[in-house]
Amino acid sequence: MQEPHISSLPFMKMHGLGNDFVVIDRRLGGAAITADLARAIGDRHRGVGFDQLAVIETDNQADARLTFYNSDGSTAGACGNATRCVARHLMNETGAGALTLRTERGFLACEDAGNGLTRVNMGAPLLDWDQVPLANDTDTLHLPIAGDPVACSMGNPHCSFFVEDAEAVELEGRGAEIEHHPLFPERTNVQFAHLIGPDHLRMRVWERGVGVTLASGSSSCAVAVAAARRGLTGRKVTLDLDGGRIEIDWRDDGVWMSGPTAHVFDGVFHL
Repeated sequence: MQEPHISSLPFMKMHGLGNDFVVIDRRLGGAAITADLARAIGDRHRGVGFDQLAVIETDNQADARLTFYNSDGSTAGACGNATRCVARHLMNETGAGALTLRTERGFLACEDAGNGLTRVNMGAPLLDWDQVPLANDTDTLHLPIAGDPVACSMGNPHCSFFVEDAEAVELEGRGAEIEHHPLFPERTNVQFAHLIGPDHLRMRVWERGVGVTLASGSSSCAVAVAAARRGLTGRKVTLDLDGGRIEIDWRDDGVWMSGPTAHVFDGVFHL
């Protein structure tokens, strides 16, 4: 028997600190997500619009499996704020106070942090040049790029600059330039941050495959790790992003990220 043609796709619109997502639940089936479909949904003028698309699917070893797409249709191996949003949705759905999600990064522990906040362990940072990855053997603590940035991977590549004033950086031009720097064969997320107090940073972000965003969870983890490695902060820091505040705690078992989430609306995308 031929399967009926699928003409519509239910979705949720969620955000974490203004980092916005379309979330599609495929645990009961539905249209397959392709790069072309992700780009169509992500078009802010002709589609729904998002920084990332998160697809929920069943998994036999975790509470659910997540796949992420950027607005240009490319896949994103990690997306911290989207992971927190989906974790909050599933905890609300089941009444659980903790759960595990599988991503390309691996199994991520998620928990209710109280006061409406959701906490996710994004795993240990990858600090070796070939893990980021970089194009050649390079000291990840001092990249040979003007501005002396730091590199790491949180399941996706990051390039973190510490500057006098993050507000003064021409983010669109500089972010696009560094995203495509030849040292990063898989492109990179780019952050600019400055210290505003003890263990307190101001950060702005350019996301690979997206552009300027109000926040980024994996970028927040990367900057916190870079700041601790440089001796600028301890391993538990507060970051102020364009979209709000997030807390990062680099523990022995991984980098934990805590912050708010919001479920904005439900809708149906017509294919």
